[in-house]
Amino acid sequence: MREFSAPDNTSVSDEENLTDMVWANAERFADSVGFRRRVDGSWVDVTTKAFAADVLAAAKGLIAAGLRPGDRVALLSKTRYEWSLLDFAIWTAGCVTVPIYETSSAEAIEWILSDSGARAIVVETDEHHKRVESVIGSLAELERVWQIEAGPDVEPAVDELTDLGTEVSDDDAHKRRLEVRAEDTATLVYTSGTTGRPKGVVLTHRNLLAEVRADIAAFPQLMRPGNSMLVFLPMAHVFARAITLCCVYARTTLGHVPDVKNLVSDLGTFRPTFVVAVPRVFEKVYNSAKQKAHAEGKGQIFDLADRLAVAYSESLDTGGPSPWLRVQHAIAGRLVYTKLRAALGSRCVAAISGSAPLGARLAHFFRGVGVPVYEGYGLTETSAAATVNSEGAFRVGTVGRPISGTSVRIAEDGEIQIAGDVVFSGYWHNDEATSDAVDDGWLRTGDIGELDGDGFLRITGRSKEILITAGGKNVAPAPLENRLRAHPLISQCMVVGEGRPFVGALITLDPEFAATWARDAGRAGAPITELATDERLRAELRRAVDDANSLVSRAESIREFRVLPTDFTEEAGELTPSMKLRRAIVAERYAADIEAMYVPS
Repeated sequence: MREFSAPDNTSVSDEENLTDMVWANAERFADSVGFRRRVDGSWVDVTTKAFAADVLAAAKGLIAAGLRPGDRVALLSKTRYEWSLLDFAIWTAGCVTVPIYETSSAEAIEWILSDSGARAIVVETDEHHKRVESVIGSLAELERVWQIEAGPDVEPAVDELTDLGTEVSDDDAHKRRLEVRAEDTATLVYTSGTTGRPKGVVLTHRNLLAEVRADIAAFPQLMRPGNSMLVFLPMAHVFARAITLCCVYARTTLGHVPDVKNLVSDLGTFRPTFVVAVPRVFEKVYNSAKQKAHAEGKGQIFDLADRLAVAYSESLDTGGPSPWLRVQHAIAGRLVYTKLRAALGSRCVAAISGSAPLGARLAHFFRGVGVPVYEGYGLTETSAAATVNSEGAFRVGTVGRPISGTSVRIAEDGEIQIAGDVVFSGYWHNDEATSDAVDDGWLRTGDIGELDGDGFLRITGRSKEILITAGGKNVAPAPLENRLRAHPLISQCMVVGEGRPFVGALITLDPEFAATWARDAGRAGAPITELATDERLRAELRRAVDDANSLVSRAESIREFRVLPTDFTEEAGELTPSMKLRRAIVAERYAADIEAMYVPS
């Protein structure tokens, strides 16, 4: 059993809680810009002093509403300034935040509100309000619903809470927040529910503070006063939430946008120092840039610059670039890389990626371009990252080393296990699931991996997803799926083959790139159902499959694939809000397509 432990240089005292950072900033650096808030299309500065005042006013409203210490308050909204404001206000009132993805169905909302016993919820829009109203009859403990955006006869939540709390003194509110200790519950974050009902992960103030301090220690240059970060991932996801807390703690100016629909424009106006994203965003940036270059007749230049970026990055791990490579790389920088960096806002010097593997080649590409993507690994149960490639320790193809105060070991069966202050205290009202997940302080992740001699972790699969073919071959779907999703034409894929004679794959097409391919192939406007049978497109996909197969042995290789007529979506229940496959649902829905791959032709 191999184990690696990082020194604990970021310990949390028993008296601390997450609200301390808000008032420490306001008292010592009152005029520092903590946030930039989108108002009528423009970014408006919010000082740390102003933010603390907003938080206190909203917290006093929660107290005036009768919420008690430990009460759960749900938060259902897209990513926006009010999300961070209300999160801290809930903690200041001594309560517990229960984030809910804004895309959640009424059924999912009902389950989370019921299981958590939430006494109040803040929603964003009229539509969200209607979803809650449709299930409120079965929620005996839910007493209050506030709405962030104004609606018919609806006062904005922050204004309503501010008005409600005018009779509560500042001293009483501060007394409430100072009673909160590190071991108290800060939030219940519900899992994606890929294998059943979502479970409430109990994260304490200690868990999240340990995460924040360890992340800042890993990125001292990125997360510092004066720098800035734009968050566009859902704040209901623990990854995005942890990084935003880091920004507040470190006085790194934070901006929020609700999604990636206008990401290029948002990056251009906000101009962040760094961004946080999932691999799909970086894949889209790369594929879009490549497609544009080829469409403009500059494909050869881009492809050469692509190869140079990868070679330059690889050379950094093997003694450094040669003089010739330095010159060629500098020329490519002027012709190509500056344009790519401009698409990220011109000031972006790095990115942090999580949720899924990025892929070594793409990681080398972005590092070669001048925007290193620091990959990490963690779960909701580890308060976000447990390992990370840091500014001082970066190894492409791995998810880094354990963060401060965290230990990682590989069990005899290859399972990754994690211990430390970032590990959750248990599942909400589910002792059986907690005992199954944690043994003597060690979290069983269910993921399979390897630790090298320097403590860098490499993820190789997930134990619950391992397929065993009819020939007895164990196959990890993740490496194949991740490689396939990196292809511009492919949106999603699912590897199958449990108990079958060989491995197959279900593939969905990316609508944007499929439309471009169809136009270039003289089939503009052709529906996906027709493109799926086009031999030229299937040949392109076969090349992508062959490329993915190069990662594995012949027995693990994909031999057949089916192109599906529609993409997997969260709305259809095929993806979780964090874009993970619900494999059982996909397998049931496309059982006929799976079966067809195994029918002799």
